[in-house]
Amino acid sequence: MGFSFFPKEVQFFDLFQEQFEKLNEAVTALCSIFQEFEDVENKCKSINLVEEMGNEVARRISKQLSTTFITPIDREDIHSINVAQEDLLNLIKAISTRIGLYDFHVIKFPAKKLVKNLSIMVEEVGRMMDRLRQRKPVEENAKKIKSLKYECEMLLLVALGEVYDIKLTGFDAVMDIVKWTHIYDRIEQAVNQADRLADIIEGVVLKNA
Repeated sequence: MGFSFFPKEVQFFDLFQEQFEKLNEAVTALCSIFQEFEDVENKCKSINLVEEMGNEVARRISKQLSTTFITPIDREDIHSINVAQEDLLNLIKAISTRIGLYDFHVIKFPAKKLVKNLSIMVEEVGRMMDRLRQRKPVEENAKKIKSLKYECEMLLLVALGEVYDIKLTGFDAVMDIVKWTHIYDRIEQAVNQADRLADIIEGVVLKNA
């Protein structure tokens, strides 16, 4: 049997995959909320449950890291990937929580597009995770994620311009501005975190090439 760069007895990549599956499940539910805007309460509850399960996986990764002497990649890289995935999952929950609380009647088009882009970014992160495990290049995936981030930055400018262009006709109009500002802020944080996660994975791949 040939030499394996990643020892089979170490389960960090299996745990990363399990953690990513929770992340992907959450962003898929979030995308469904924004695109369809149906059964919002139940979908928000499902995201909360997925986030709890994802946090449990993150704790398992931290525990295994503290008790494992030999690791397939540097310990700080395992920690960084773990925390970055957990933070992104928490931000997705934050978006869904606000959508569930704010009692919107319709979802604005820029918000739909932003969350769709976020979902695609997460899909690419999953592909990067697979390629990290296989020690394959991730440059093309990273480029796609960076391109989506830049598109999101332009969409956010349009979205905020649309929000602040609303003519103030009373308290409800002011609150609508405040609510959408909060939503877009959390979406922006999630997009930036997805990009940061991709940067971390790309750096680990290059380090171990």
